[in-house]
Amino acid sequence: MVPNFNIPRNNTSEMLSYIWKVIDLPFLSQNDLLYKISFVLYILTPEKAKIFIKNCIDHKFIIEDENENLKLSNSLRNNLNKWQSRRRNEILEKSILINKSTDLNSNFNNDHKTLLKFFTDKATINRAAIIPNSHFKLLVFNPKIGIIKSEVKGSKEEQYNIEIDVNKKVLKHNCHDFITRRAEEKKFCKHLLKLFLLLYAKNSTSTEFFLKNIAKNIDKWEFNS
Repeated sequence: MVPNFNIPRNNTSEMLSYIWKVIDLPFLSQNDLLYKISFVLYILTPEKAKIFIKNCIDHKFIIEDENENLKLSNSLRNNLNKWQSRRRNEILEKSILINKSTDLNSNFNNDHKTLLKFFTDKATINRAAIIPNSHFKLLVFNPKIGIIKSEVKGSKEEQYNIEIDVNKKVLKHNCHDFITRRAEEKKFCKHLLKLFLLLYAKNSTSTEFFLKNIAKNIDKWEFNS
């Protein structure tokens, strides 16, 4: 399956780099490159692929060796190597986090597990597990006044807010998933779930106080943005 990247068709060197990211070979023949562009990636027709390859050779974006194999220019190869290194690191980091999420509930008692199941599902638990702890800035966590406030950094640099007020029975959050789906169902999105997982590690008794209050009085609670 071809990665879901936007193809930079208006930039020859960037489009060539995109193609090489997908084929991931050190070199290949001109016929093989044409075949992959036209019949594997379906990016260009064979006629246009020929023109594209010639243009890349003319501009020295790809180099033809003594065996008539094509390979990326040194500068494009260096850029590709850097990109691959970043991707490996990203995949490794996510793999570590996902492995941690497999038994995410194992550290919690049965009451807490039951409460989590009331508000969420396994898919959301897995999504919550890969959110870095550093994305949360806890402002208020006070069971005596029944208030939780936190800021959350989104995956695309958005800034979200979470406010929970036990006395007013209001839970406010403003991520797209919560606004469009979860709020109406009175379920937690990945941000809310992650926050409560972090709070549980901080103070399990206080965290369960909030969760039990919401669960027992769910019909009286208002979930909104």
